[in-house]
Amino acid sequence: MKTCGNSRTGGEVGVRPGGRRAAGGIWAGVAGWLVVGGVLGTGCDRGSAPGGTGALSGSGSGSGVEVMAGKESVGEGGRVWFTEVAVEAGLGFRHESGHQGAYLMPEINAGGVGILDFDGDGRMDVFCANGGYADPMRTGAPGHRLYRNLGGWRFEDVTARAGVGGNEGYGMGVACADYDGDGWTDLYLLNLRGNRLYRNRGDGTFEDVTARAGVGGETWSSCAAFFDFDGDGDLDLFVVNYLHWSMAVEVACSSRGGEPDYCSPLSYRAMAGDRLYRNRGDGTFEDVTVAFGVDRADGYGLGVVTGDFDGDGWLDVFVANDATPNQLWMNRGGKGFVDEAGLRGCALNAVGVPRAGMGVAAVDFRGVGWLDLFVTHLVGEGSGWFVNTEGRFADRITVDGPMRGSLPHTGFGVAVRDFDHDGEWDLYAANGRVRLGARDWVAGDRYAEPNLLLRGTGPGRFEEVAPSGGTRPVLMGASRGMAVADLDDDGAEDLVVVNKDGPLHVLRNEVGGGGHWIGLDVREAGGRLVPNVGVWVTAGGRVWWRQVQPHESYASSHDPRLVFGLGKAEAVEEVRVRWLDGREERWFGLEAGRYHRLGRGAGRTAESGRVEGGGGVAGR
Repeated sequence: MKTCGNSRTGGEVGVRPGGRRAAGGIWAGVAGWLVVGGVLGTGCDRGSAPGGTGALSGSGSGSGVEVMAGKESVGEGGRVWFTEVAVEAGLGFRHESGHQGAYLMPEINAGGVGILDFDGDGRMDVFCANGGYADPMRTGAPGHRLYRNLGGWRFEDVTARAGVGGNEGYGMGVACADYDGDGWTDLYLLNLRGNRLYRNRGDGTFEDVTARAGVGGETWSSCAAFFDFDGDGDLDLFVVNYLHWSMAVEVACSSRGGEPDYCSPLSYRAMAGDRLYRNRGDGTFEDVTVAFGVDRADGYGLGVVTGDFDGDGWLDVFVANDATPNQLWMNRGGKGFVDEAGLRGCALNAVGVPRAGMGVAAVDFRGVGWLDLFVTHLVGEGSGWFVNTEGRFADRITVDGPMRGSLPHTGFGVAVRDFDHDGEWDLYAANGRVRLGARDWVAGDRYAEPNLLLRGTGPGRFEEVAPSGGTRPVLMGASRGMAVADLDDDGAEDLVVVNKDGPLHVLRNEVGGGGHWIGLDVREAGGRLVPNVGVWVTAGGRVWWRQVQPHESYASSHDPRLVFGLGKAEAVEEVRVRWLDGREERWFGLEAGRYHRLGRGAGRTAESGRVEGGGGVAGR
């Protein structure tokens, strides 16, 4: 049996003098995607050099699981899907992890981005969460940045004026939501040392209301999701935590033949439980973690997404955990939660092994009316596709599924959108190592990798785009948080990617003219943005649907508007919206090729109740 220098890829962790040995545990000798019929076997390093192959071939014996076969490439062939425009647009943010000598665990996971219209001018602005210094004794940490969209691909740094640049807690990510229902989007910063809630005053500035709201927390948080779990009309908050960490418990680990490197979370044996906060409706929250049963399962949490995964009309929570089983918190009528990930089939992979879950998305890949789960994972594990059949999940691996091309990479941020408007979902994954590989992809950044772009070819089917990530030249970085945003309101959705210890990548969409489209800005009464509202679009004899969901990917928040590619269909026949209380409204004759604001009460009403193809959207 091989022994690795870092338990993120199996075996024991090498320990330098003064450190302690970390348990390899359930990761020892496991590649993580499939350990079936000797397809992968065991090993310490799954990295591939640029232009090399990281492909699999063969199939599992008796497992009922197919293994993809093919070649991954960073080649320059093919059309350009995105152009990098950060500097010329005025988005000069550069992430800083604070790495200096010692390999401190928080440094390797940091970096998120939030998309919001903070000033109400209709254009999407960009907030970048910086790392800073994991060592609390260091002062003068680099701050976060807020960029105001001036239109025409011009942005202005308004951080100081807005009052959101402070960074005492070491930033990990951000969630954007109108928590108090006043029509202005607020910022919730996830930190290593206490989170921060910034209330949008509506005048271009924010105020820190963390103490009053009661959502500070005291441990390392990774990501968060706002959602209305009890149906009272107020946005509650689920916070995913990673581990209990301090300088005093840091462990010295190694990889690549003894070189110092970052550790696995298993090295610390210090899982930090997640938190559930109920919104009281007066600007404050109540911690109901214990009362609602969310304390009954732990893990090293990194990703979160909400949705009605069993079609009972109540919003559930999926948590992607690192090296430990995932959780699927099923909502019991707004009165409590029960973790049923193991029972429902999304806790482990197809052979019963937990993977390193990072980013997550909930989307109906097959167009059957149920929200599947897609999770990005560690190199050698491949991304995971949990297919949802009436509330039961199966870890599916197919030759041309959404996990295609992911095996040689470590994935973080993820987005499923129709970037070229051909009527099929595409997929973008932001990649970056968390440990050293056998060889570097690029000189100057040993954790950098190319990102991955898949073009949808049909329900649940994809092909890999070359050049890798859809850019020429291929961009390399230790990518972490990533968010989708239509930054120029042309319907072609763009991407914003935070790279650990690297520049921000802003990717302008160049392929949106491949078909027709419609954009929808869905609002509750009073103009509030509310996640998890379901939207169906009918055009050209086809129906597309998805939920309003800014809170997915990794440590980031997407543009809350929905864009549907219509392919060759030139006219939209119907748009149906199901609100969280189950009531529905319909709009007819909406013009394609532009955005429409759909406010509650402005459409034609329809009878509530279950609608065919709508099993994955809440509605009571």
